[in-house]
Amino acid sequence: MGDQALATKTQLLTFLANEKRPLDWIDISNGLGVKSKREKKSLSGHLSAMLKSGELLFNRKEQYCLVQQSDLEAGVVIGHADGFGFLKRDAGGDDMFIPPHEMRALMNGDRVVASRGKLNRQGKIEARVVDVLERKVKTVVGRFFDVTGVCHIEAENKRIFQHIQVPAGAKLDAKDGQIVMAQITHYPTSRTPAIGKVIEVMGDHMAPGMEIDMAIRSHELPNGWSQHVLDEAQSFGDGVAEGDLEYREDIRKLPFVTIDGADARDFDDAVYCKKIAKGWKLCVAIADVAHYVKPNSAIDVEAYERGTSVYFPEQVIPMLPEVLSNGLCSLNPLVDRLCMVCEMRLDEQGEVMGAKFYQAVMHSHARLTYDEVGSIFDETAPDLIKKHKKLLPHLHELKNLYEVMKVAADKRGTLEFDTFETRFVFDKKRKIKVIEPVIRHDAHRLIEVFMIAANASTARFLVEHKMPNLLRIHEGPSTDRLLKLRGFLSELCLSLDGGEEPTPQHYKTLISNIQNRPDSHLIETVMLRSMSQAMYSPEQQGHFGLALDLYAHFTSPIRRYPDLLTHRAIKHVIQKRKPATFNYSGSDMDGFGEHCSHCSRRADEATRDVESWLKCEFMLDKIGQEFTGVVSAVTSFGLFVELDKVFIDGLIHVTALGDDYYHFDAGKHRLLGERTNKSFRLGDSLKVQVVKVNLDEKKIDLSLVGAKQKEKIFKKRFKKKKR
Repeated sequence: MGDQALATKTQLLTFLANEKRPLDWIDISNGLGVKSKREKKSLSGHLSAMLKSGELLFNRKEQYCLVQQSDLEAGVVIGHADGFGFLKRDAGGDDMFIPPHEMRALMNGDRVVASRGKLNRQGKIEARVVDVLERKVKTVVGRFFDVTGVCHIEAENKRIFQHIQVPAGAKLDAKDGQIVMAQITHYPTSRTPAIGKVIEVMGDHMAPGMEIDMAIRSHELPNGWSQHVLDEAQSFGDGVAEGDLEYREDIRKLPFVTIDGADARDFDDAVYCKKIAKGWKLCVAIADVAHYVKPNSAIDVEAYERGTSVYFPEQVIPMLPEVLSNGLCSLNPLVDRLCMVCEMRLDEQGEVMGAKFYQAVMHSHARLTYDEVGSIFDETAPDLIKKHKKLLPHLHELKNLYEVMKVAADKRGTLEFDTFETRFVFDKKRKIKVIEPVIRHDAHRLIEVFMIAANASTARFLVEHKMPNLLRIHEGPSTDRLLKLRGFLSELCLSLDGGEEPTPQHYKTLISNIQNRPDSHLIETVMLRSMSQAMYSPEQQGHFGLALDLYAHFTSPIRRYPDLLTHRAIKHVIQKRKPATFNYSGSDMDGFGEHCSHCSRRADEATRDVESWLKCEFMLDKIGQEFTGVVSAVTSFGLFVELDKVFIDGLIHVTALGDDYYHFDAGKHRLLGERTNKSFRLGDSLKVQVVKVNLDEKKIDLSLVGAKQKEKIFKKRFKKKKR
C-alpha cells in the first residue's frame, strides 16, 4: 500500500475492521503491503498510538484486536472513597460499575479496557478490567503516617482510597501527621499496594493556608509563572499606548461604571445605557484581553492550561499574570483601558432588537460595589449619593432598564431559584471568625441581566457570521431525572407540565405556584437537582436555564479562556476577514470545549474541597453543641442537615436515627421507619448535636437530639438475652 495508504489512522482502522479477526504484526504488514523501513515505522507509530488511546488491544497471542469488535470498552476509571469505582466509557452511555476486588489494582483516572460482566443488584453492568492503558496519577498529596516505623500516606483526594506505602528510606524527613507530596514508584496490583516516595514535606496538618496548598496539588492546578510568561506580561507597559488607539472608537467621555463585589480585584465589565426613542441603548464594555494575549504566545499557552481563574477564600489563582488581570486589562477606575463593546438596541419591552460590536478605548468613571449601588437605589447612603451625584441619573437609568429587561426575562422563562451564597470572615490568624450569607439585591441582578443579554447577542452574532466558536450549553432534564422529579411532585399533589420535554416556562410556572408554600425551598431544591450541568461545546443545543437558543461566554476574558476565544472570533469578523482564515476550526472548538469544561469542573472541585476543610476546622470547637437545621439531602446511609446560622452540612448516619430500621425512598426523598413508619424527608427541620469532626475526610457527624442509637439498644437487648 505504501506511505500514502498509511497516512491516516482511519485507513488502518478500516482495514482491521474488514478483517473481522485479531491480527499479528505479520498479518497486518502483509495485508497492507508494508515493505520499506519507513512504512514499517509509520505502521508501528499508528499501532502504538491506537493501543494507548484504547482503540486497539494487544492480546496474549500477541495479536491486535479492535476494541469495538471484541465486546470491550475503553474508558476512564472514577474511584470512590468506599473502594469501588466506575468506568466512564469513551463511547458514552451509562457508566459501568467496577467492584472493589477489581479496583484494588486501579487508581482514579486510569485509562483501561474492560469487558462487560454481569448485572449487579443495582442493575449496573460490572466491568472486568482487561488491560490498563495509562496511569493518570503520578504524584499524591496527603497525610503521612508513621506507625512504629511502618509508613503510609492517605491521599487528600478521597477518590484515591488506597494507602500509599512508603519504604523506610523514602520518607525524606517527614514526621507523623504532616502533609506531604509523594511520587508513585509502583502502582497497585490485585495483591500488592501502591508504593511511593516522599518528594516534598509541605508542612503541618493545620497550618494556615495548608488547605489551599493541598487543593492546588491534589487537583493539579497550574500555579506560578515561568520567567518567559512574566517577561512577556511586563513588555506591555503600565498603560494604554498611543499606537493602540488606532481603529478604535473613543468612548472615554461616556459614564461607564463597574459594579462588582467588594473584594473583587479584576474588573472585566463596565456598563452604560441611554434612553432613546422607542427603547434604550445598552453598552457592555469588556476588557480587551485578546489585544494583549495573542494565540500561541507564552501567556496564551499558560492561560489555556489554566482554563479559568480559581477563587479560593481570600486567595486567587488567576488565569493571567497579575500585571494583566489586576492591571492593564482590568477596567480600573479613572484610567484609560482598551475594551470590546457590545452595543445593544432594546425596545420598550426590554427585548434586544439588534447588536453591534466594536473595539474602543474607555475610561471607567467609578468602581462601585453591589452593596453601594443597592444603598444608592434604596436611598439609604446619603454620603454615597453625594459622592456620586453626577452619576446618579445614569445609575437610575440602568435600574429602569433592568426592571424592564427582568420582566422580559421572566416572560421568556428564565429560571431563578431561591438560592443563596455564603462568605467566610477570617481573623488575623486566618481562622474563620464567622460564616455569613451574601445578601443579593437588585444591583447583583442588574449586572447578571445585562451580561446575559451581551452573551446571548454574542452567540447570535458569531453564528450569523458562521464563525467557529464555543457556546455555553445547558441541556434540559434527562428522562430519568424527569421521572424522579415528577414522582416526588405527585406526592405533594403538584405537577410539572410539558410531557417528555418540559420547557423552562413550565419550570417557571411551577416555581411561581409554590412560592407561598412552607416547603417551597425543598421543592426548588429537588427541581434544581433535576437539571443538567452546563458545559462548553460548539454544538447549538441552547441554554435551558436561561431559556435561550444560543448563548456564549463573552463577558469575562480575564478569568475564563472560552471568553478569550470568543473575543478573537469577534475581532476576526469586525476586521472583515473570512471564517476560513480564522486561527481555529470547528474540530478545534470540540477540543477547546472538553478542555475548558474540565478546567471549570476542576476549579469547582478544588474550591469545594477548601471550603469543606475550612468548615470542618470551624466546627472543631463546637463538638457537643446543639443546633437546629434543615435536611438538605437524603441518602441510603443517612441525612445531611444544614445547620442554621452557620450554613454548614453534617451527616446523621442512619444508625443514629432511633430504635428502628430505616429504608431509603429515593422517589420521595425520605428515610422511612420499618416499624414506627416515622419518616425523615428533605426540608424537615431537626434539632441535632455535633458529635464528631474529621478534618482528613472533611466530614461532620451529627446525632438527632432525643434519639436512641440502635447500636446501644441492641447491646442492651443482647445483655438481657445472655442473662
